[in-house]
Amino acid sequence: MEKKEHKDCMSVLVPVRDTLDVIGGKWKLLILISVWEGNKYFREIERSIPKLSTKVLAKELKDLEANKLISRKVIDDYPVRIEYTVTKHTKTLQNVIETLRDWGMNHRKKILGK
Repeated sequence: MEKKEHKDCMSVLVPVRDTLDVIGGKWKLLILISVWEGNKYFREIERSIPKLSTKVLAKELKDLEANKLISRKVIDDYPVRIEYTVTKHTKTLQNVIETLRDWGMNHRKKILGK
């Protein structure tokens, strides 16, 4: 295999790093999937993901909203509720998420032999 030039390597590394900055970490993709699957309220999202703390969920939702992957809507009712939905921009991650799911299933089979 031919060694790549530094500029060629950077042309791959920079966009991958940018992507990981937005969706990387332990919780972001899981939160997106939860909301995508219909969990619209904070407590629903929190309950749908085992071991996710309230503090971490609040931070991650803010990050996802800042990156236009989650939309936050205040519902003026009693009590006031906050509804989270995925944005159109989130739909561009569908193939990525499906590929990660498939890879994870195949990797689990390979490692566990099942």
